[in-house]
Amino acid sequence: MTMAMTLRELAANLGTEHAQVVPITVFVAVLCLCLVVGHLLEENRWVNESITAILIGCLSGTIILVLSKGKNSHILTFNEELFFIYLLPPIIFNAGFQVKKKQFFQNFFTIMLFGVVGVFISTFIITVGSWWLFPRLNFIGLTARDYLVVGTIFSSTDTVCTLQVLHQDETPLLYSLVFGEGVVNDATSVVLFNAVQKLDVTRLDSKNALHIIGDFLYLFSTSTGLGVIAGLLTSFCLKMLYFGRHSSVREIALMVLMAYLSYMLAELLELSGILTVFFCGILMSHYAWHNVTESSRITTRHVFAMMSFVAETFIFLYVGMDALDIEKWKMTKLSLGTSLGIYGTILMLILVGRAAFVFPLSVFSNYMNRRAERSSMITLNHQVVIWWAGLMRGAVSIALAFKQFTYSGVTSDPVNATMVTNTIIVVLFSTLVFGFLTKPLIYCLLPHSTANGQQPREAKMPKEDMTVPMLSMEESAATNILRAKDSLSMLIERPVHTIHSYWRKFDDAYMRPIFGGPCRNNSVC
Repeated sequence: MTMAMTLRELAANLGTEHAQVVPITVFVAVLCLCLVVGHLLEENRWVNESITAILIGCLSGTIILVLSKGKNSHILTFNEELFFIYLLPPIIFNAGFQVKKKQFFQNFFTIMLFGVVGVFISTFIITVGSWWLFPRLNFIGLTARDYLVVGTIFSSTDTVCTLQVLHQDETPLLYSLVFGEGVVNDATSVVLFNAVQKLDVTRLDSKNALHIIGDFLYLFSTSTGLGVIAGLLTSFCLKMLYFGRHSSVREIALMVLMAYLSYMLAELLELSGILTVFFCGILMSHYAWHNVTESSRITTRHVFAMMSFVAETFIFLYVGMDALDIEKWKMTKLSLGTSLGIYGTILMLILVGRAAFVFPLSVFSNYMNRRAERSSMITLNHQVVIWWAGLMRGAVSIALAFKQFTYSGVTSDPVNATMVTNTIIVVLFSTLVFGFLTKPLIYCLLPHSTANGQQPREAKMPKEDMTVPMLSMEESAATNILRAKDSLSMLIERPVHTIHSYWRKFDDAYMRPIFGGPCRNNSVC
């Protein structure tokens, strides 16, 4: 057997039974190599798992390209259904399950500003910019829907590089904002992508714009509601039936299957499975996790994190291999100068679109939190870090590009092939170049004491801040009127913290006793 024999020829020689076994075996072996190399580079904060997987993918693609004599660079063919049905759910569910809920909901208003409003602003700028600049670069052939999709594709962020450098205990506000925006951003991008698919692009006017916003709000609210219902139902079953008294396996299996069921139900109902499974993960972590045995609590956290890690590594490994797909490059039919111009244009629009909402919305968020603690204010240096954290593009961008411009990973249209290669190059460049520069940038912008772990933690909310006047049936009407006035005054002066305080009291009084979890005094409700 010569070195020139390809993996596909080897599989054919082994028979039809092994036609799929050999590529999968090799791909799994490369995944294992990623784990080993990632472990060896654990102390090097310049290189994270995403960069490692991409580099190994490029190396593997080069080797396969040589062995196949320039015919092929990857082992498996990308299928967007594989991504959206099997790879994406564990990634998003783990993000919701592992999120620090206190920080997430304390900064919920700012996170939603960045993750929802910011995506609309970024999508608008990238769409208009590409619509205006691509024809001037002699790149034509995209439809109006394609330009709208391009805006959503390149508005989806990947914040892994920044999160690896930031420390949650040292910069809790910044970490919470970057992490929360990253997850909400991905969900919003996919929801907006689906809304664009239903849009009548023959006439783009204000009515159609309102239609997009209406569809988005419908998908966002119904998908979130479905995820909340699934999480509460799982929590209630685990609390009432107490599976752990017989087997911890059943309670873990129930959590996994109910999370996946919520995602598939959302997709079946043409909702957003990402939003559904994300909020399902939050609700399960908040309630259901406290209703299982101690061993199951430890197991679930590690199992969900492992599934997410393998799925993310799988995606970036494939991106590295697909970057050397000769067939797509031959199909583009664009000169090197034109291609470089398109790459530079997309990156410039990403930079501008990101800045167009991060800095103004940060000012607005600071105004809304003007009476809060100083530690909850977003400084200029923090704003720059948040802006930089959202410049990397990742798995969701790749999946949306393949879903729009290919059919089961294959395309024969030069324009579609160009958009796929554009997306891959932007993901590679932003992940490698911006990712490598993340650590020195953060260490330069944040105080030196932060880098050394000496920054004081955020001050806890004073006790009086948590004392929110609530109406009582046992009090007189006059007393309740005074309470209502005090509540309204607090809501106007400190809207975010007041709403959060109300929720904490409602959660302890009504939700935790039914669905499980410790009360504020750490006793089991």
